[in-house]
Amino acid sequence: MVAVTDADAEYFRRIVDEESLRTYLAAELGPADRFEVTHHQEGHSNETLFVTWGDRELVVRRPPPGETAERAHDVLREYRVIDALQDTDVRVPTTVLACDDHDVIGSDFYAMEREAGDVLREGEPERFATPEARERIGHELVDRLVEIHRVDYDAVGLEHGDFGYPPEFTRRQVRRWSEQLTWAFEVTADEREIEALYDVMSWLYDNVPEDDAYPSTLVHGDYKLDNVMFAPGGDPEVAAIFDWEMSTLGDPFTDLGWMLSYWREPTDPEPPTPTLASTYMEREGYPTRRDLVERYERKTGFEFDDPTFYWVLAVYKLAGLGEMFFRRYLEGNSDDPMYPKMREAVPALAEQAEMIIDGEMTL
Repeated sequence: MVAVTDADAEYFRRIVDEESLRTYLAAELGPADRFEVTHHQEGHSNETLFVTWGDRELVVRRPPPGETAERAHDVLREYRVIDALQDTDVRVPTTVLACDDHDVIGSDFYAMEREAGDVLREGEPERFATPEARERIGHELVDRLVEIHRVDYDAVGLEHGDFGYPPEFTRRQVRRWSEQLTWAFEVTADEREIEALYDVMSWLYDNVPEDDAYPSTLVHGDYKLDNVMFAPGGDPEVAAIFDWEMSTLGDPFTDLGWMLSYWREPTDPEPPTPTLASTYMEREGYPTRRDLVERYERKTGFEFDDPTFYWVLAVYKLAGLGEMFFRRYLEGNSDDPMYPKMREAVPALAEQAEMIIDGEMTL
């Protein structure tokens, strides 16, 4: 059992008022004879709480405390898209409720049913440790992304112009993440400068694909192997997809590039962020990045013609996330032990982005 420090306890009190949450859930869901709340610390963005309410197991999602970058950590947007996808082929948890009353726990939050299964972060479960199962893991990851990109978003209430605006989406992605970085630099620049990120920023602006170079689909925004859960027992099969806070309508290749940026091959250099990059998919049987792209193209009919841009954009976004994490650490708004490591990790990500631009790393 991991010991709970005074700092952990204080941070827990900052993210949830247990008695206030108990009162709220009783009013919304009816009374329960059992109520427990624990802080799930595997994620690195929004805060996740596991809540036992009688015989129900729930997950509550809320933003981190303190100031956040504009439009980041929008948990009610996350709830909206998960709720809209309940009756589609996309595998999402069952939604329960959403709350925008900050008097309850100090922020917006929502609750969903807790799923059972395996999330592959540090490695694979023993039952998946065969070349055949490993290949199936990669295929499942691609096939579930294809289902997201096939959604008729207007039909499920995620309308063009309301939930998202596909025209100029990819250029806005570059601008948005540049703004996120600039926000983080307001504090982190006093610690160290990262000139290379400004060079990457300029390259991205100069190489943004035009609107007619990509289709318009629902976009997950953070699609990667450890944001899906595999069902317990049997062959690898995705049971649920999590972390929809950055979902919108736009360029599906941003999802594909993001997924590929986390996918490792045996010939890759050491990852710039070991705390964020698992390496177990270098083992025998896992598909290559090219294999995943070809399966995606075959299933969707889309042509992924500019992998360099989308891979660089993904690494740039990861650098942006890391720098925002570092700002939150410097301001005392997180107890995540990974955040201080961003002092060195973000400059390393900037170097990786430059390697991809220069052709030193390829799919």
